[in-house]
Amino acid sequence: MPLRCLLVDDNAAFLREASLLLRREGVAVVGTASNTDDALRQARALRPDVVLVDIGLGDESGFDLATLLARDGAGENAEVIMISASAGTDYAELIAAGPAAGFLTKSELSANGIGRILGRS
Repeated sequence: MPLRCLLVDDNAAFLREASLLLRREGVAVVGTASNTDDALRQARALRPDVVLVDIGLGDESGFDLATLLARDGAGENAEVIMISASAGTDYAELIAAGPAAGFLTKSELSANGIGRILGRS
């Protein structure tokens, strides 16, 4: 069964391109969201295996969303992976202190990268 993924980013063009890339690699992108409220709603409804969350969601924080997903059960059974165009070293302490399983730069985003973080590759 393919990995079920919810992709959260405030950039519509990135959502389209990342969805296409991941689908070509066999990931079932079950939904996309551009803000915290929509992401929480979709996580509850769609029950993804993994939620890929952009660190910078416009005026919102991807770190806050990761905490909400873990705390309120919206992301129950879903792993969170933080993503950003910036290097992970910029956010290493915040990522380590939060509920996310790991981090990928947007240029590293792939089914293999996700699988490596989740221990599936």
